[in-house]
Amino acid sequence: MKRQNPFVIVLVISAIVFAFYMIPRLSGQAVVVKEYEYYSAFIKDIEAGKIATVRLIGGERAEGEFVPNAFAGTGKHYEKYRVEFRHDPELAEKLRENYPNVKVGTPAQLWTDRLLTIGGTVLLPILILVVFWLLIMRQMRAGGTQAFQFGRSQAKLLGENFDRVTFDNVAGMEEVKEELEEVVEFLKEPERFRALGANIPRGILLVGPPGCGKTLLARAVAGEAGVNFFYISGSDFVEMFVGVGASRVRDLFDQAKQHLPAIVFIDELDAVGRLRGAGLGGGHDEREQTLNALLVELDGFDPNADVIILAATNRPDILDPALLRPGRFDRRVVVPNPDVKEREAILNLYVKDKPLADGIDLSIVAKRTVGFSGADLENLVNEAALLAARRRQQEITMAEFDEGMERIIAGPERRSRVISDRERKILAYHEGGHALVGSMLPNFDRTYKVTILPRGMSLGYTINLPEDDRYIMTASELHDHITQALGGRVAEELKFDDATTGAANDLERVSQMARQMVTEYGMSDELGPITYGRRHGPVFLGKELAEERNYSEDAAQKIDAEIRRIVDEAYQRAKDILQQHWDKLELLVEALLEHETLTLEEVAAIIEHSQLPEPQPDAQPEPAEIHSDAEKQTEAESTEPAAGVVPPPVPDTP
Repeated sequence: MKRQNPFVIVLVISAIVFAFYMIPRLSGQAVVVKEYEYYSAFIKDIEAGKIATVRLIGGERAEGEFVPNAFAGTGKHYEKYRVEFRHDPELAEKLRENYPNVKVGTPAQLWTDRLLTIGGTVLLPILILVVFWLLIMRQMRAGGTQAFQFGRSQAKLLGENFDRVTFDNVAGMEEVKEELEEVVEFLKEPERFRALGANIPRGILLVGPPGCGKTLLARAVAGEAGVNFFYISGSDFVEMFVGVGASRVRDLFDQAKQHLPAIVFIDELDAVGRLRGAGLGGGHDEREQTLNALLVELDGFDPNADVIILAATNRPDILDPALLRPGRFDRRVVVPNPDVKEREAILNLYVKDKPLADGIDLSIVAKRTVGFSGADLENLVNEAALLAARRRQQEITMAEFDEGMERIIAGPERRSRVISDRERKILAYHEGGHALVGSMLPNFDRTYKVTILPRGMSLGYTINLPEDDRYIMTASELHDHITQALGGRVAEELKFDDATTGAANDLERVSQMARQMVTEYGMSDELGPITYGRRHGPVFLGKELAEERNYSEDAAQKIDAEIRRIVDEAYQRAKDILQQHWDKLELLVEALLEHETLTLEEVAAIIEHSQLPEPQPDAQPEPAEIHSDAEKQTEAESTEPAAGVVPPPVPDTP
């Protein structure tokens, strides 16, 4: 039988008592009652014989009934009355002597009224307090997550029934797995290491960009180790009450000591291990108190020799140095995004339970997904499966993988978006300019796809993919990237003798690359191989939070001049290419307006052979709905970036 909530029972009892107490009084309000304003009017009605009974209450108030038809002919129908007067203990005797026809007395309180009075004023509050206290006591006995137990650790001990993951489920990352397998082997055979005087690292910190597989590696360690495995998030330590986090840290290690040997995994370590002194709370800040307790437990006066700490973060730049020193986190393992071979292995791992069509080469997919993390690749395979199911297919084809890759890069396709003929033509010249200039540059990647179909926030885009992974870029390659990014703006100006807002994103990227060439990479002959300015930001998140200026105003002017020179030279170079091959641009524009999307082979056929490819209606997407200029999209939509070129990321340093 389901146990009833005590609060519900209390509310039901209170409602019954209230109804039992109030219904007679509410029903009595239907009787017409006369309220005497003056005591003399009350005496006058007694003398007139209109009052039948008088009940004195406390010597200061009286109530009773009128005789039937006492107010006949007056239009009033009073049945009862109430009157208040000065305290007069002899009033009852006076009324009996002077008005013998009037019944005078005092009301007797019924036992039900007494019971309701006692229950409503005494018993009911006591009952509510007792129930509330019982609930608090039950919560105190319930466990670590209930009231008065928030100082207990929120860590979970991995049980027998969890979804077991081993190193066989982790594709690629052989060097990283080797580091972690050493920990597993030490826990299984500690004598082999101790015979050589070797000590296992006390803590291992996994650092890398989001989605690269840090948490998956920790799950694999839990599946391989065969020892007690505790896992917790760094945010579970921090609370609004000072001292709670430190208490949870101590409780976590106490639990680990009771289950030796043990591994403790702390995800998102930066939530609790942030550099001390950076906040406004000083030494009494809750996060700093928690970090101090963690430092002591990791390697304090009483070290925990058989508790190994495994942590993950993508913000190692903000961690406290005391946390990273040897003895606490002895080993820092970088988990990078996979290379082309590892991407192919990851894809093979995720497609094991999915039906693939004949002829699918995952090595081609791996080459096209440069810069994808393991999570991105898992998402790509899932998107391809969803698209195949949406199209009611029995197998996943290469078209679904291509569409899934574009959905991850640029967002879902928006065929319902209304675009006028004039704006379609501008988009075609813009994207055609990107494709033509990129194809004519010696140090630029091949054009994988050009489209004027809206996708995500872009009205059109050009995708260029490298043939292999790159970790450094030369100055000539950066110059070519800037030139290709300006191809869209130059094509617009040459054709329409005007500029649009569609190149906003291109200009932002051009300015960033040119500034990095001058201030970070030392690729300026005027300023020399010097770095200007110090930038502070996340290592793996690709964002700059602040820049420290360490150069003079004269150097700043030279930096601006060099940036302008690089951009102007690239602009003129793109203009020369377009003017020299304008006939090929016209063919690209004509093909884009007709087919809306051009593939790698189609772009190459137009540029190399100056002719349109044979139409392939089965392979092309359905044309979007075209409207006239009168049905143009709103001003807010038309000012969004009209084109997006998706190049490979620019590396920071060799």
